[in-house]
Amino acid sequence: MTTFKDSKSQDKLSIAEILETLSDGMLPLRFTAYDGSTAGPEDADYGLHLKSTRGTTYLATAPGDLGMARAYVSGDLEAEGVHPGDPYEILRIMGDELHLKRPSALTLASITRSLGWDLLRPIAPPPQEHLPRWRRVAEGLRHSKTRDAEVIHHHYDVSNTFYEHVLGPSMTYTCAAYDNAEQTLEEAQENKYRLVFEKLGLQKGDRLLDIGCGWGSMVRYAARRGVKVIGVTLSREQADWAQKAIEDEGLADLAQVRFSDYRDVAETGFDAVSSIGLTEHIGVGNYPAYFEFLKGKLREGGRLLNHCITRPDNRSSAKAGGFIDRYVFPDGELTGSGRIISEIQNVGLEVRHEENLREHYALTLAGWCQNLVDNWDACVAEVGEGTARVWGLYMAGSRLGFERNVVQLHQVLAVKLGPKGEAHVPLRPWWKA
Repeated sequence: MTTFKDSKSQDKLSIAEILETLSDGMLPLRFTAYDGSTAGPEDADYGLHLKSTRGTTYLATAPGDLGMARAYVSGDLEAEGVHPGDPYEILRIMGDELHLKRPSALTLASITRSLGWDLLRPIAPPPQEHLPRWRRVAEGLRHSKTRDAEVIHHHYDVSNTFYEHVLGPSMTYTCAAYDNAEQTLEEAQENKYRLVFEKLGLQKGDRLLDIGCGWGSMVRYAARRGVKVIGVTLSREQADWAQKAIEDEGLADLAQVRFSDYRDVAETGFDAVSSIGLTEHIGVGNYPAYFEFLKGKLREGGRLLNHCITRPDNRSSAKAGGFIDRYVFPDGELTGSGRIISEIQNVGLEVRHEENLREHYALTLAGWCQNLVDNWDACVAEVGEGTARVWGLYMAGSRLGFERNVVQLHQVLAVKLGPKGEAHVPLRPWWKA
């Protein structure tokens, strides 16, 4: 039952009444607003509190996930019953049980009159938001080296200290590989690097190119086993952190991490190339050039392991939604594993194996969220509450996406054949799953 703070203004809809008008069915959570109005069950485990008119403006001027994100990141919309480092449960309930309907013209007019034009004038978004897509197009060629460097900086150069809190000791910002759900995040990340290493068939003395290497965890894993490794990243903070870690472990004679675009790597003849979490940033239209470049880095018989987030089909739009595009991965694009496999095959590499680690990424994200919760005060002190909220919202929402098969994670293993079709691989899978 909706309640009102001011009975004299009942000719206009309250904030709670507007929500009820837009809802298709019963509200699954408690809603309260700054105007004193309420809606939804009083005994609900979870709730939303709209604290200010600014939050209303964000919601009204950018309907959907972008408006919700703006209000939440700015602190104008509070989620109750969950920690801001892991709002998974309220997102799950909203996704499953909160259904909104398109208002009729008459209803829209009533909502507009109730809110007033002052609340419907767009305002500046929170400072954590990146430029809209049209501004990025105007200011730089999509996926040029300059623009790629800028958007990578937006996401990855947040703070190495912040990432240490969230990612844990492995400093690994990609999907782990779990033997079982009870395995720790660190054990699963180590297992992921073991899996990649074995799929690539690396041996002591081999040469590995790891592109989009992050903080160099794969680089150091391989170097500890006698492999000579070059890692590249477009994040200067990642490169500095990784190079210091290499030196601290005494691996400098085998490994290096460069602050560089992968397209600027001049060396060739590698025994293997690993691309773990980079393909999402490449742009689907650039896949032919991307995989052709990687093929050119391999010797005959050399192997490629491509590990990336994918769509569950090959027909959906590659572009990310408003929140992800503006707050998390500007210019990021996803497609189905079928498209990735086709593009790898089209440049002449032979695909030998692929597997979907979708459930593994959901477990990984749950682990990162728990780290954020456990280190919340330190994270807020490091990057500010708004940025910490972005990460909690993004990781919890992504966990839900992997659980519900909205997105997947595929590893694809391919080999560069010899002139007569020689693959130089064992007859059966040679790695431990």
